[in-house]
Amino acid sequence: MRLEGKVGIITGGASGIGRGIALAMAKEGAHIAIVDINEEKGNQTLRDISQYKEGMLFIRDISKKANIHPIINEVIDKFGKLDILVNNAHASKQASFVETTMEMMELSFGTGFYPTFHFMKAAYPELKKSKGKVINFASGAGISGQPTQTSYAAAKEAIRAITRVAANEWGPEGINVNLISPIALTEGVEAWSENHPELYEQMVNNIPLRRLGQPEEDIGRTAVFLASDDSHYITGQTIMVDGGSIKIY
Repeated sequence: MRLEGKVGIITGGASGIGRGIALAMAKEGAHIAIVDINEEKGNQTLRDISQYKEGMLFIRDISKKANIHPIINEVIDKFGKLDILVNNAHASKQASFVETTMEMMELSFGTGFYPTFHFMKAAYPELKKSKGKVINFASGAGISGQPTQTSYAAAKEAIRAITRVAANEWGPEGINVNLISPIALTEGVEAWSENHPELYEQMVNNIPLRRLGQPEEDIGRTAVFLASDDSHYITGQTIMVDGGSIKIY
């Protein structure tokens, strides 16, 4: 029970990687507040994590800044503190560089970068009290510059930038701020693999470990480590949980 008594917020926690992290953390003893826009999947994940620890569910659009502070306030009212913030939610559309529109950029920054920025600022006073942990999300799309990922890559690299700044500024206060850059077999990837089996096989063959990560067992367990006392001396880092696809230093 590495997170016994801890309290965390996970954005985009209803499905995919967010759900995997919520389950992994709840099994380690953390109270988890899920933030998502999908009520059906959110309720299912809440039921699942509640088998291990009491949780909360917020069906909120976090692209609207006004929705963020009330979430944190309600979590504090219920559980008395905040130890862990996981900024996982992000939506984007693919297009070539020259076909990327301002609307696409606004979607990616509006659902990924700005909510991460606003949640970090809003959570800071509570994280300072608890000497808490922030886990943000990077992507190989930004690190390697994957084609057709202009808006997504730009927002993810912007998230990496503010994560490093916060790590430097908040380190003296005992707050750890890190990133996970994952490759995971989410529901969306599974659906895509069924429609494009040859492309899926090619992708897997380009991963040294020859498989995609599991949202709970691989990504979730890494998040548990970063949220636990075991990671006290790690901050400002991008942790590549991608089967060895990208090596950075």
